[in-house]
Amino acid sequence: MSKLLEGKTAIVLGVWNKWSIAYAIAQAFVREGATLLLTYQNDRAKPTVEELGRELGAAAFFPCDVQQQADIDGLAAAVKATGRRLDVMVHSLAFANHEDLNRPFIETSRDGFKLALDVSAYSLVAVSKALAPLMTDGGAIMTLTYLGSTRVVTNYNVMGVAKAALEAEVKYLASELGPSKIRVNAISAGPIKTISARGIKEFSKILEEIPKHAPLRRNTDIAEVADAAVFLGSDLGRGVTGNVIYVDAGFQIMGL
Repeated sequence: MSKLLEGKTAIVLGVWNKWSIAYAIAQAFVREGATLLLTYQNDRAKPTVEELGRELGAAAFFPCDVQQQADIDGLAAAVKATGRRLDVMVHSLAFANHEDLNRPFIETSRDGFKLALDVSAYSLVAVSKALAPLMTDGGAIMTLTYLGSTRVVTNYNVMGVAKAALEAEVKYLASELGPSKIRVNAISAGPIKTISARGIKEFSKILEEIPKHAPLRRNTDIAEVADAAVFLGSDLGRGVTGNVIYVDAGFQIMGL
């Protein structure tokens, strides 16, 4: 039985540790036969990402700080130099200053707003522009978002605004890259206990409340998000683009 991503090369941006959604996606991609490429932000992150990648069987590692255009351009050149065609790109990057997440949204600093939007939203545009030309036989681009993009989630603050921008970008990119047979989608995962999520004030309370209201009466399993990414990256998702796919045990359909 053939694997869903057999013969495809996938690059994942955002693998920091074993508990991240990006790592779960990378793991699922390898399980389904993809050739895996990983990026790391800087020299400090390099040893950790390389260790995780070796465990997964990653084929190559590339430096890429998405706040630096030279790094993004260098990433595209380095991937091209491998001679591989790129089929899938996963953008699993987000950042906001801790202080901007732990005070009222109205007190968000100008610099903090710029930083959150740059790393969490604009980076998708910049990386897509650089890597899309390597998808010479079409491909799939995907990013990670959250319900706080369209509804107020207490303490999500500026990150919610960044995710709203990210979701709008998905639609515009899908429209422009469609003629090149490149699909662009977002996965809106339910709350998952990751190291990044700990930056959200009182995050544990969200995890306690979801099972009381979600149709499936439980929290999201990280493996479910990874499997959705496999679907989007594989030929099974060939007709899906410009969408936000919710993997959240159904929580987003519920009202009061």
